[in-house]
Amino acid sequence: ILGVRDIHADHAASHIGKAQGIITCLRATPYHCTRGKVFLPMDICMLHGVSQEDFIRGKQEKNVRDVIYDIASQAHIHLEHVR
Repeated sequence: ILGVRDIHADHAASHIGKAQGIITCLRATPYHCTRGKVFLPMDICMLHGVSQEDFIRGKQEKNVRDVIYDIASQAHIHLEHVR
C-alpha cells in the first residue's frame, strides 16, 4: 500500500492477514450460528467430536471450547511468525 518493496514486509503482512481472517471468522461465529451456518474447519471440529449442530445450538461444553482454542491458536502462530 505504501510502496514498500521488501520481501520481509510482504511475509509479515501475509501472516497478519491470515491471523486477522481467522479471528474475524471466530468473532462472527455466534452471528452465523444464529442463522444456522457454521464456517469453522470441520476437520478440527471432528477431531474434538463437535458437530455443526453443537455450535448452532450454542453448546459451551469443553470440546466446543477446545475447537475454538485450536483455531485461535492458529491465529496466534501466525502472529508469532510476524514477531
